[in-house]
Amino acid sequence: MTISFSGSAGALALAALFASTGATVAQAQEDIGIVVYNAQHESLGVAWAEAFTKETGIKVTLRKGSDMEFANQIVQEGAASPADVFLTENSPAMSLVDGAGLFEPVAAETLAQVPENFRPSNGHWIGVAARSTVFAYDKTKLTEDKLPKSMLDLADPSWKGRWAASPSGADFQAIVSALLSLKGEEATASWLKAMKENFTAYKGNSTAMKAVNAGEVEGAVIYHYYYFGDQAKTGENSKNVALHFFKNQDPGAFVSISGGGVLASSQHKENAQKFLAWITGKGGQGILRDGTSFEYAVGNGEASNTALPALADLQYPKVDPATLNSAKVTDLMTDAGLL
Repeated sequence: MTISFSGSAGALALAALFASTGATVAQAQEDIGIVVYNAQHESLGVAWAEAFTKETGIKVTLRKGSDMEFANQIVQEGAASPADVFLTENSPAMSLVDGAGLFEPVAAETLAQVPENFRPSNGHWIGVAARSTVFAYDKTKLTEDKLPKSMLDLADPSWKGRWAASPSGADFQAIVSALLSLKGEEATASWLKAMKENFTAYKGNSTAMKAVNAGEVEGAVIYHYYYFGDQAKTGENSKNVALHFFKNQDPGAFVSISGGGVLASSQHKENAQKFLAWITGKGGQGILRDGTSFEYAVGNGEASNTALPALADLQYPKVDPATLNSAKVTDLMTDAGLL
């Protein structure tokens, strides 16, 4: 059984645990192998860790948290961070850590496993999975000809009171970060101001989708996998829902990259690099294909879950993940009264 500690308190607890046996913290870290701050789905992180350990014999200790929670923690810990690897659901948290100069460059052979558009231009971290922005809509109320042609159309007064999102979540903030990168600050601020007037806030993408299903709103801006995950179970929260993919390089077609990076402070860089290489290779990408996360595989030539529309057909805009700016997005959303 793996014991998981978090943050500076975790480091102290780890030291205390092993002091009674005469072991050092360094020995303790060797016993737990590499430490992964996992902001990805817990089940996916566990599947990756268990399969990697089974294949390589390298132990993995997972610590669970959210994208920005861990990103801010890593920045605070700096060179003293006990983490070896950081995994996220979205790119802005990776950019925050990268901006603080806390990543070890990813090995060239690992970078070569993932296409350039699914990793930052500087090679300091790498894409490990992807999710598409969609408009989940009530198919009992809306027909295709009544759908917004662009996510930007949701700023129109005709959509007032008709759509939803989860503005406090890292998912939606990543979408706004892409809008900022694609359209600039003035256009983003204007759209957010109109959003405040038009939309209904829910906490969490799944809650927003449930609201669409229940007829509370006509549509919601979410990520695709919430729908496919529910459909693969009972479908009770999505039976009245269909997905609209904006395509046409629209900001609403943004594909968010889940990231993985090795911390520069890692005392186990070789094994940490091996872990990144494994999850972006056939083993890790195969778990995306065959598992129930319904996130897209991003490895070269790797297939995604067959239930998903092909990633290559989504006509998503090209956004360098390294340009996504979480701090500016937070400021803009706060100014618009969304946070």
